[in-house]
Amino acid sequence: MTQPASPSSKVRSGVLVGIGLMLLGTFMFSVNDVMGKWLVATYSVGQVLLLRSVAALAILLPLMHRQNIPLKVPPQPGLHAFRILLSTLEVACFYWAVTYLPLADVMTYYLAGPIYVAAFAAFWLGEKIDKPRILAIGVGFIGVLIALRPSPATLSWPAFIALAGSMFYSLLMITTRKLRDTDDGTLVLGQILGNLIFGILVAPFAWVAPGWLDLAGLFLLGIVSMAAHACVNRSLKIAPASVVAPYQYTLIIWAIVLGYLAFGDIVEFWTLVGAAVICTAGLALLLLEREAARRGRETKDIEEPVLPEA
Repeated sequence: MTQPASPSSKVRSGVLVGIGLMLLGTFMFSVNDVMGKWLVATYSVGQVLLLRSVAALAILLPLMHRQNIPLKVPPQPGLHAFRILLSTLEVACFYWAVTYLPLADVMTYYLAGPIYVAAFAAFWLGEKIDKPRILAIGVGFIGVLIALRPSPATLSWPAFIALAGSMFYSLLMITTRKLRDTDDGTLVLGQILGNLIFGILVAPFAWVAPGWLDLAGLFLLGIVSMAAHACVNRSLKIAPASVVAPYQYTLIIWAIVLGYLAFGDIVEFWTLVGAAVICTAGLALLLLEREAARRGRETKDIEEPVLPEA
């Protein structure tokens, strides 16, 4: 007779599935970035976001209807509107930057997002920040400087666009943390609608009639993005974030490989060094968060002992 799976084996299985989904979602985001870089070589950022959003809505709205997620104005509408603005600016900056820079360069700046989050959260969310976190944040900023290599030759406006996008991205993550009680469908819908409105306003000024192949690519861009979001969100639900989040750093590997295969991009040595320093600092922050969460659980167990059953 088959023995039922033990709780520990179920936990290990969930963690492995979560890691697999995170790796798959990260890979699909990388493919999405490559497709976006290829498309913005011909079409404006506004047109890409417009058609991508239409395709994403065609997938998301039926899913929300099936899950009985109501279409209504959520609580804290002002904060939601600010989050939608940040999301739109972040995506627009990313596609605008990859028009001029290698994919790996832009991704390196965006990988610094968790570094900015840790720094901003202390001021905006009032979170305590200790010396190890300050050190990790400082190392992360050094990594950004190494990748940027400030000089009259390297401080180009596309680099500043990528940096601005990474800042918007970090503020987006902080705002999302403040809205953690909102369901995923509502959050994603807001982001897509923001991109759609931006596209409607901007796309007519530089509209290029797409052929059938490009039109399919533009719609596929939205579908792949939705699938990637679904994989990442599901990963975070079935496995601890501290376990699966580090696998997001495989983005830089895919950016280097796919950027070379698709566009012949050669990543410069100092960009690689900067990316390595940023990833190291980000992983250190994740480990510090994991240790803080563990100590918090131990403290709670001490302060609130489990009472014996009556």
